[in-house]
Amino acid sequence: MKAVITVLGKDTVGILAKVSSACAQEGVNIIEVTQSVMQDLFAMIMLADIKDCKVSLDDLTKKLDKVGEEMGMKVHVMHEDIFNSMHKI
Repeated sequence: MKAVITVLGKDTVGILAKVSSACAQEGVNIIEVTQSVMQDLFAMIMLADIKDCKVSLDDLTKKLDKVGEEMGMKVHVMHEDIFNSMHKI
């Protein structure tokens, strides 16, 4: 099982480290990361393997929401199946 994690907000030092550390604490493996900085806007998309996650997807979402709030960022977690269903033509 995989999840897509997006992070948006004002660019600051340590965003990738904080989000990936929170994932690692719950047994989530980051497979791919793409990030971009446009002026002072930071955008990141992560593909994460959640098969060994120690908590439910809902609890992981809440934890990453809290991490995002602490940084003044918006973090969104979406199960891969939902992401794929939304983008089928």
